[in-house]
Amino acid sequence: MADLTFENEARAAGYRIVCGVDEAGAGPLCGPVYAAAVVLPEGCAIPGLDDSKKLSEKKREALFPIIEEKAAAFAVAWVDENEIDATDILSARMKAMQLAIDALTVKADFALIDGNRDHGKTAAICTMHRCIVKGDSLSASIAAASVLAKVSRDRFVVEVLDKRYPEYGFAQHKGYGTALHREMVEKYGPCPAHRMTFLKKWGFGA
Repeated sequence: MADLTFENEARAAGYRIVCGVDEAGAGPLCGPVYAAAVVLPEGCAIPGLDDSKKLSEKKREALFPIIEEKAAAFAVAWVDENEIDATDILSARMKAMQLAIDALTVKADFALIDGNRDHGKTAAICTMHRCIVKGDSLSASIAAASVLAKVSRDRFVVEVLDKRYPEYGFAQHKGYGTALHREMVEKYGPCPAHRMTFLKKWGFGA
């Protein structure tokens, strides 16, 4: 279960405001990639908090307002499909995470980043940071960020993209490359929300 060990280590090293950062939506064929940054107070405990991928949608939705309430600061940011196509998904992920850090109402002087990458071709994490492999399962603040990013992106796909382009069934697959999604792209062609650079590997795009 995720805890505050890494946050406490950073504070012990002299950093005052430590945030956890994660992204959601790197793999889907459409829509933005989202990221969140969360600063949890010292000693903060949120029962049931874990990597968002290990939680049910119902559990993520239940945790979302609890995280917002208990966090000392939080922010959500995104990079849209056009910029993903113009750069690359790794750069877009890094940019979204840095945008989330920059949007915090309390300026973080250290960031715990999920994964082992801190830069792409056109964007990088510029806040002092530490990358943690499987950080969303180990760090409470990264786990909290993973929930905020995942829920925020899912809500956008369901409430905006699915209503705008109902024929693709976005509410069902959240934009991931399921059989249904591929079938709908084959039937209707891509919509403006699709990442054209992602459709090549599925045999759709140019």
